Amino acid sequence: MLFPFLDESRTDASVCSALAGVLGSHPAFDLQFERCGRLPEVLYLVPEPDTPLRRLTEAIAERWPEAPPYGGRYTEIVPHLTVAQGGDDAALEEVEAGLAGGLPLTSHVTSVELMVYDGKKWQERASFALG
Repeated sequence: MLFPFLDESRTDASVCSALAGVLGSHPAFDLQFERCGRLPEVLYLVPEPDTPLRRLTEAIAERWPEAPPYGGRYTEIVPHLTVAQGGDDAALEEVEAGLAGGLPLTSHVTSVELMVYDGKKWQERASFALG
């Protein structure tokens, strides 16, 4: 919902409790992914509707203003599900072509996971139910 978030060293019990409160005040929702989108060196699935994701991102950023979306580099929030990052355009096009036959995808979103990076890999730290 928000990247980058707080440093792993700051994601303690009080942050998790606050996240549970913020996220629990938002209802579960359905998403559909019908097409891919691109950002520089990123291939992603476009969520529709994206309003529930925007609201979650805004709520978290409002609670932790020191962690603005995209580190404050961009003003527009672009909800997306990254499926490939890095590499050249040909590699991203190959991944996109492979995804095309599996779309659309539908998901019922009932929770948000807090992922932390330990310097080597991403790991799930906690899961928070939507209201």
